[in-house]
Amino acid sequence: MVWTLLLLWLGSVVHATHSSLACPDWPTCHGTMFPVMTGGVFWEHLHRLVAGGLVLMWILATWIAGRETRDRPWIFKMCLAGIALLVVQAVFGGLTVLFKLPPLVSTTHLTLAMTFVALATVLASSTAWAAAPGELSARLAPQVRRWGLVTGVLVFLQCILGALVRHYHAGMACPDVPLCLGHVVPPLGNHLVALQFFHRLTALVVAAAVIAFATWSFRVGAPAFVRVWTVWAVVLVLVQIALGVISVLTAIAVVPISLHTLVAASLLAVLVHLTTQGWAAQRTVTAEPAAAHAAA
Repeated sequence: MVWTLLLLWLGSVVHATHSSLACPDWPTCHGTMFPVMTGGVFWEHLHRLVAGGLVLMWILATWIAGRETRDRPWIFKMCLAGIALLVVQAVFGGLTVLFKLPPLVSTTHLTLAMTFVALATVLASSTAWAAAPGELSARLAPQVRRWGLVTGVLVFLQCILGALVRHYHAGMACPDVPLCLGHVVPPLGNHLVALQFFHRLTALVVAAAVIAFATWSFRVGAPAFVRVWTVWAVVLVLVQIALGVISVLTAIAVVPISLHTLVAASLLAVLVHLTTQGWAAQRTVTAEPAAAHAAA
């Protein structure tokens, strides 16, 4: 997960520093796999090298999963799906360069990256981050799953909208904040203004949903791990909004805008983790009576 988030952050830095076409060819960079690592080439080629490292690590993890999780074959199948997703992601990365950054291809590239973050989180949550059996009750498990799924889908859709804002260069369509062109609701005839405005509006919807999730977890006395993760989600969504504001005030400076992408991916991972824990606990509770009935 850490390597995946690093790769996402590097991709954001590549775009923010206008380094996306520093290597105008693909998969080589200026005709070689070992270019001089200076200027924009440093960021673009480093992004490619880290992506290659992720592919190698994922292949290794898939081999280990095939040996160690034979009792849960779905894990190995999801690992294989992850390899396929990485290949498709690499192809879209190449198309982004070869076709000179078409907005929809670049947006698809980022969407696939967020999809991979979700897939990797499901696998991590089912293995290394799995909660102790019985820690989440039969009563709360489906509710945690539903809350996590709804908020996670909202964040994922917001990430796609943010990608459109970025790749259509709508980040400064509203140069003021919290207003947009001096209005609460700006004239929406310009598609760039509309993109930026709806990105801001849906950010408030996401924040409200995440805060409601955390509030619910404390109100019903959810297990400590659920409450801790929902608090982290609230912290991340508030930091994300602050970074969005700073990005506008600094005219899309590299540091806040690249961190904006990193925090979005981290927030998605937290909510997918909670969804997976709710799903796993619900599945365990459902399976126990069936096993007891079969034994009888």
